[in-house]
Amino acid sequence: MKPMSEQATGPLGRALDLLARACMLVAGVQIVLLIAVFGWLVFGRYILNDTPTWVEQLALVLVAWITFLGAAAGVWTRSHLSIEFVREAMPRVIGVPLHWLGVFGMIVFGACLAWQGWGLTTSTWSRSIPMLGIAEGWRALPMAICGVLTVVFSAYHLAGLLPGRTVHQE
Repeated sequence: MKPMSEQATGPLGRALDLLARACMLVAGVQIVLLIAVFGWLVFGRYILNDTPTWVEQLALVLVAWITFLGAAAGVWTRSHLSIEFVREAMPRVIGVPLHWLGVFGMIVFGACLAWQGWGLTTSTWSRSIPMLGIAEGWRALPMAICGVLTVVFSAYHLAGLLPGRTVHQE
């Protein structure tokens, strides 16, 4: 992630930067947990000759959380997939509106992701994940969280594009 001084200014920017860093910290801890779980799988399968059956289900939950939290942080740092060279090659009169359109598109995408993710979470909450005994909604919840964070982070970036605003540096 970019250092805070390059990314955000003001109390809101610093708070959002801390939120993105918290997402990366949680995702990082979950990656370590995922590695440990798969280590246990290999140990159980080849040493104990008794494969733990819950590993696959836990891995699927962890991968969803890691992916969506990392994606939200990527929106904040602007390290998500984008085709900036096309916009940068255009004349400014075309490139600036394309930049606005791209950020606005992220807001729309994030809103759809949050809405559909929340709907999926609530519709699956009453079912249990086999072998884990936790609600199936835990697999979909990170989708909704990522959508909300994408909207918030992109709205902050959009505010930085307003004339006379220096919310962040490019």
